[in-house]
Amino acid sequence: MKSGLTRAALFAGALILPANIVNAQQGDGTDVQITTNIFKPNKVAATSDRIGQLKVPEGFTVQPFAQGLGNSRIIAVSDQGYVYVSRREEGDVLLLKDEDGDGKVDRAPVQVAARAQAHGLAIKDNKLYLVTVKEVFVADIKQDGTLGPLTLIIGDLPDSGQHPNRVMAFGPDGMLYISVGSTCNACNESNAENATVLRATPDGKSRTIFASGLRNTIGFDWNRETGELWGVDHGIDLLGDEVQPEELNRLEQGKQYGWPHVFGEGDLYPQSTPVGGVTKEQWRDQSEAMVIGYTAHAAPMQMKFYSGTAFPAEYAGDAFATMRGSWNRNPASGYEIVRIHFENGEPKSIEPFLTGFLTDGGKTHFARPVGLAVAKDGSLLMADDTNGVIYRIAYIGDAQKIADTKSVPAEAMKAQAEKGVGVPLAKDRPETDAKAALEVSSDAFASNGSIPQEHSEYADGVSPALKWKSVPGAASYAIVMEDPDSDPIKPFVHWVAWNIPGSVTSLPEGLQEQLRLVEPEGVLQGRNSSGTHGYFGPKPPVGDAAHHYHFQVLALDTMLDIPATSDRDAFLAAISVHVLAKGELVGLYQQKIEPPKQ
Repeated sequence: MKSGLTRAALFAGALILPANIVNAQQGDGTDVQITTNIFKPNKVAATSDRIGQLKVPEGFTVQPFAQGLGNSRIIAVSDQGYVYVSRREEGDVLLLKDEDGDGKVDRAPVQVAARAQAHGLAIKDNKLYLVTVKEVFVADIKQDGTLGPLTLIIGDLPDSGQHPNRVMAFGPDGMLYISVGSTCNACNESNAENATVLRATPDGKSRTIFASGLRNTIGFDWNRETGELWGVDHGIDLLGDEVQPEELNRLEQGKQYGWPHVFGEGDLYPQSTPVGGVTKEQWRDQSEAMVIGYTAHAAPMQMKFYSGTAFPAEYAGDAFATMRGSWNRNPASGYEIVRIHFENGEPKSIEPFLTGFLTDGGKTHFARPVGLAVAKDGSLLMADDTNGVIYRIAYIGDAQKIADTKSVPAEAMKAQAEKGVGVPLAKDRPETDAKAALEVSSDAFASNGSIPQEHSEYADGVSPALKWKSVPGAASYAIVMEDPDSDPIKPFVHWVAWNIPGSVTSLPEGLQEQLRLVEPEGVLQGRNSSGTHGYFGPKPPVGDAAHHYHFQVLALDTMLDIPATSDRDAFLAAISVHVLAKGELVGLYQQKIEPPKQ
């Protein structure tokens, strides 16, 4: 083999790619040489001897809670103490009970749901929510822990690709948060909902993109002191044994977190190219850097802030996360539970908590941690998807315990959700004061006429053609499209675009839905209420009276120097005192027939 690879190296499970094999180039002078590994420790049985060698801090014990479960993945615990675990390969959900309180399941598990590629679980108001690749189901939890009929509430999550394992949790604001991973290692996604965390109403009828640029944030939870959302994101593969670190991020509405072009503290990914002529440096400037990193390729999975009172007081405010381990590092990393130590609401360190699943010097393993939950008695439950064991980590020492925990405050999440809600339309705000009027029209619909269905999100979702009269002295034009009839986001911002050259007085149908346009050159499109960039068509609830959509055009005496990640309010702040003229075209849209669920 010309590369120098030996048959022995291949059979050992380690593939070292010399510098001349991985040589990423993208047409801009980039020339990066990378040495990487493919290493998969062999699976061995979870014997009592191996389990007995697991390491936890002093005063803690770790024992099997249940065994022989197959591909056990995500864990959820109900208020009654019932333990639910999803199994992706088997496509079901199992119910486990420990009614005598001895730290072990009492009887054989009961299958309570069956759906292909069942994965994420969440519980609220005595209902169990289950997410597959594209669907979310809900069912009532009966008195004995079994479930009533499953009802489909979402059927159109994005297709899967490399990361099909959706997870979800209810926030302190009562909304359902769903993580949707990327379809690839590093690419420009065609579906804006990939590589995000979504925020949905509990009935599934409405959802927005909460945060983006997240390769695969399976683990996320809310700080019990501050109410802020934190998540652990999977780093990019094939960058070497020590790159990219796994990321701990503070997740906030409207923020993007770097993937696929930027990672870590601001490093640039060499192979990718942002669309629309956006530079990687610009992408970095409008992205959030990680707060803390952890060992590359440890593969973070479920994450939980500790919510019990059974652990020592020093663990108050801390979170735990499972690290499943990847195939892209030698020696292997992960195969453990880590403790994320917080002080005054801020993370200070990530350190191993439960280790020992790697054996024989790291050449074999008997568990790959995935699910993590706090049991009703305050112990931690961890699901292994290799040998199908759920482990129980309990504290039996005599240290002072955590005081009673309070409910997670909702103010932080509610403040983010309420930003820009309950305000006047852009045309009625002081930032858009102008002396002159601007005439706006469209070939697609008349003033106060019906917007054709192809411009709605129920159909093609393409922007309509718009045109306006030229304004003397205009350096640029901008568009804001809003729906004041929406609920609960009122008004709902459907489109924000600026830096349309002053020489341009019309836009064609079907503009690209991305941060920056190349035709017209340099037009920027900000974040709308759906969490996407570009035009988001009408999507009123089925059966509502017709909503009014205000296409507002503003003539400005300047070009704007604000990032494309700006929302309507940031845009309006930037145009204050720069508006020469303004006008609008109002269109109506009503959806009478429920579209078929996919």
